Amino acid sequence: MNGYLVVATDAARARFLHLQAADVPEVESGPDLVEADSLLNPEHPMTDREIFADSKAGRNRTFGGPTHGYDDHRRQHMDELSRRFARQIAKETVRHAKAQSAHTLVVVADKRMLGFLRTELNHTKKPDWTIRECAVDISKLSARELHRHLAEKKMVPSRKGPGSA
Repeated sequence: MNGYLVVATDAARARFLHLQAADVPEVESGPDLVEADSLLNPEHPMTDREIFADSKAGRNRTFGGPTHGYDDHRRQHMDELSRRFARQIAKETVRHAKAQSAHTLVVVADKRMLGFLRTELNHTKKPDWTIRECAVDISKLSARELHRHLAEKKMVPSRKGPGSA
């Protein structure tokens, strides 16, 4: 069961989980998705309001003159923070994949973060693994709920009852 590594992430936190077989499969259900590690984004805990205290985005109106739009580049700034975090996640993913002898990597993130991760994982020297992607932010689910969701999508093996082969 150690062939699966699940990386569930949002812009603030990445969780690294693996499948663990039941100790006594005759009397226990399994496998279980177990969180092995997590990584926090030190640049993300601030909300947009804290980072951008002086709001400048919008439209500038002058009396009798044309309306001028302007942008304070918030999206680009937040994207750069997410890219940096994706780079850290990719490095940790490779380390966990090697430690777990993972052959299947399941990446769970919203579409934007998934794109950043895909780019960074392509830049790293990764082992020979199969990558499965789930483009939805369910990173805050418990390990059991996350396992159930991914098993329904056939991304990881589902839990079996005691005595099941």
